[in-house]
Amino acid sequence: MKKLGALFILLTMTSASVTAFDTTVYICNGPNSKKYHYKSSCRGLGSCSTAVEKVTLQQAREKGRTLCGHED
Repeated sequence: MKKLGALFILLTMTSASVTAFDTTVYICNGPNSKKYHYKSSCRGLGSCSTAVEKVTLQQAREKGRTLCGHED
């Protein structure tokens, strides 16, 4: 039973790290932009005055971005 629990934890951790590399998010390239968005239609991107860029979640986090508060 302990082995099954350990396997579950390992699989959960592995899938979480893979998700960060594969998940697509959107960021505004503006100089004051600090958030990432799961949807390109997010209202948080509405005031972006520069190009919206499609990046991986990992790339967004590496740039210091945090999740937008408008996400559902």
